[in-house]
Amino acid sequence: MGDWHVIAHIPTFIERQAHHAVESYTLAPDGTIATTFTFRQGGPDGPLKRYTPRGFVRDPESNATWGMQFIWPVKAEFLIAYLDEDYTQTIIARNARDYVWIMARTPDIPQADYDQHVERLRAWGYDVGQLRRVPQIPSPR
Repeated sequence: MGDWHVIAHIPTFIERQAHHAVESYTLAPDGTIATTFTFRQGGPDGPLKRYTPRGFVRDPESNATWGMQFIWPVKAEFLIAYLDEDYTQTIIARNARDYVWIMARTPDIPQADYDQHVERLRAWGYDVGQLRRVPQIPSPR
């Protein structure tokens, strides 16, 4: 739970020009995950965009397979494919390999860590040429 900065992604259509993208997760009393996704559209001074999808844990043993609902009744697959032992960097993937997100607790990560994540994605069959580094700026909140 908490805030995760989007370091890089193969973006969905709404994220293609995102700056300072941050996903915030809160466990709701009903067991779902209240999610707030914020970013600046088109540049650091662009309009603030805010989306509030709902996450549903599909595998309670691992908590690594989610359905993310942006529009009812569709729940898109989100897989926590990698999480470092310090709980500071993660990769959210999909079996379709159409979208992916490298996220961290901080707005930047060491280049060596980023390179390792890219190699993981390549090994998993992602087209890493589609990865976009997300410009991070001071918090829009």
